[in-house]
Amino acid sequence: MIKRFIRRVLGLSDQVDRVPRERHGLARDALTPAAAKVCTVLREAGFSAYVVGGAVRDLLLGIAPKDFDVATDARPEQVKPLFRRALIIGRRFRLVHVMMGAETVEVSTFRAADPDTAEKDEHGRVLRDNVFGTQAEDARRRDFTVNALYFDPASEEVVDFHGGLADLKKRVLRVIGDPETRYREDPVRMLRGVRLGAKLGLTLEAATREPIRRLAPLMERVPPARLFDEMLKLLLSGHASACLRQLRDVGLHKGLLPLLDVILEQPLGERFVTLALAQTDERVLAERPVSPAFLFAALLWHEVLAASKAREARGERSIMALENAMDEVLDTQCAKLAITRRLTATMREIWSMQPRFELRSGQRPYRMVESPRYRMAYDFLAVRAASGEVPAELEAWWRAFHSADAETRKAMLLPDTGPRKRRRRRRKKQPAAPPTPASA
Repeated sequence: MIKRFIRRVLGLSDQVDRVPRERHGLARDALTPAAAKVCTVLREAGFSAYVVGGAVRDLLLGIAPKDFDVATDARPEQVKPLFRRALIIGRRFRLVHVMMGAETVEVSTFRAADPDTAEKDEHGRVLRDNVFGTQAEDARRRDFTVNALYFDPASEEVVDFHGGLADLKKRVLRVIGDPETRYREDPVRMLRGVRLGAKLGLTLEAATREPIRRLAPLMERVPPARLFDEMLKLLLSGHASACLRQLRDVGLHKGLLPLLDVILEQPLGERFVTLALAQTDERVLAERPVSPAFLFAALLWHEVLAASKAREARGERSIMALENAMDEVLDTQCAKLAITRRLTATMREIWSMQPRFELRSGQRPYRMVESPRYRMAYDFLAVRAASGEVPAELEAWWRAFHSADAETRKAMLLPDTGPRKRRRRRRKKQPAAPPTPASA
């Protein structure tokens, strides 16, 4: 009885609650044709099949899922032959991607989470746990209760092992099992909890929140590429402002982005970042394209500015100081977040074009508006102007210049007050000396 009580407190109970449609309101019609078809084919082949995870959670909250995942007791090699277009992927854990039209459904086999057999490092982070299991074991290894809900399209029941439905109704995000153990197994769960809480409007349960600040140093041991992917999801969630505020509240911002470490000490920088994040959230929610390079450039801009000014104070010329500052900041960040070269190249262009907006004479403005990155650099300038970092008149001038006709542009140019370059006089070539006779 004591063991049963402890397992129930820690969220390890295998007792299952099969909730009928009358109590949750989710119907099979809410699934996409591809997800419903995959479940039907698997079931007709003699296997169980459930829509699982974020798709069920979002449907219950009235949110349209971006994709659908299916969990089954069939092994990957049993799933693949059932579909004309299917591919087995993954190394740590094999999955099957079933492609139907433009949609891809990810099919995973029920997976066990055995803490005694899983390979871990010295801090408890799971390195390898490629073990198949039962549905109850699969539910136990998931991170949060609201992500451990299984929808059966055949019966329209929601299978709930850990009280996820009740947590959704209470708008609470609760980790499955002992929070400290689960965070040590995978520190990224702390970031994911912040993102889901901000995105879905859920409150982190007290026990789920308590160890985060203390275990934040574990994030340093997460592979940079994985940390970058998770940060990108957070920043492009449509709720980036709320996510970063929550990161700061729970103590996770330290070390992820240097700007977030000192943002409270830079009121101007905080306003700039807040505006950039708000604009990004608006574009994401309106389903308009968003550039990750622009977003990371905004988050790190004031770090670049601070490093550049420090170098200028030591006697470096302004252009060289900016170039060296960009190298300094990006070297630090790429070591932690593995920002791709494609993104860092665009970030450099955005940053290096900012001083050139000050030059509004001669042919320089014409060359600026013809640059492939002009629009992105101008949007960056607009955020700087809105935050008070540069005069609003500067942004207005470039906005007018970009849309003006040739005559208006010519009239808008400012007089060139810069030092003129001295023309170098071409030296006359001296006539070649006649060849010396061999006899001489």
